[in-house]
Amino acid sequence: MATILKSDQREFEASPNKIDPFRIFTDASRTNRGVNPENLNFDLRQLNPDQYSAPYHFHRYAEELFMIVSGSATLRTPNGLEIVNSGDIMFFEKGATGAHQLYNHTSDPCVYLDIRTYLGYDIAEYPDSDKILIAPSFEIFNKDSHANYFDGETNIKDQWNRLKNENDHTNRE
Repeated sequence: MATILKSDQREFEASPNKIDPFRIFTDASRTNRGVNPENLNFDLRQLNPDQYSAPYHFHRYAEELFMIVSGSATLRTPNGLEIVNSGDIMFFEKGATGAHQLYNHTSDPCVYLDIRTYLGYDIAEYPDSDKILIAPSFEIFNKDSHANYFDGETNIKDQWNRLKNENDHTNRE
């Protein structure tokens, strides 16, 4: 079934849990109309003056595409800063080379379409703050706190003996 999201029915709402200067507004008409895509996720976003879209980041398992619908913003990528305007399309590949962030340097709102692939999970990395976000659970970890595969795997025999004793006790009842 085709669903049409009419431009005169836009309902921009503040994205929850955002703080200054990362306040972004998302058009709620997609979810209000029950459009819940499995693999091709999209949102219409409004970035107000002097706000950033998100912390500078890249995705390990998702590609992303922005199209500026109206207004202008400054795009940050590994190549530096560039002004993007209405009609411009930006593609962000998976990995560090696809890192991105928008900043509204103007006095007018910037509206853009954000389209991204989604395979049920993703990992986003934040180079400025050395964080990793795991989606869809949205758990955030400091990238510098690496662990070796067998860290904490001590006393395994004791674990097995405890489980065996519990199992033996349950089987006797």
